[in-house]
Amino acid sequence: MMVLILPEVRQYFYELSYLLYQKNYFGFLDASERYVEELVLDITNNLPTKLHKPAPEYFNKYGRNMKYASFIKNKRTTWYAFFTKYNLNGKIIYLVRYIANNHTVAQYL
Repeated sequence: MMVLILPEVRQYFYELSYLLYQKNYFGFLDASERYVEELVLDITNNLPTKLHKPAPEYFNKYGRNMKYASFIKNKRTTWYAFFTKYNLNGKIIYLVRYIANNHTVAQYL
């Protein structure tokens, strides 16, 4: 199994660490960067083993027939990785197409 992340999602992660610092969710930029790095590692290491559900139609703008899995980071924030699962020559590939948290997309799930 392999977990791949689209370049635009990687760019979002890059910008997220600065945004979280800028909005004072973290007192230090390196703490914010560590938080985002841990989230990315959690997704790449654990997505294949997570319980996943079909993504609602609202998310079709990011890809068709997607599924999503939840990643709880603290009491207030759950991240959702939206992905498509492929079987390529017997190898299962998870392609992460979109990422969001409960503060931004909970009303659509």
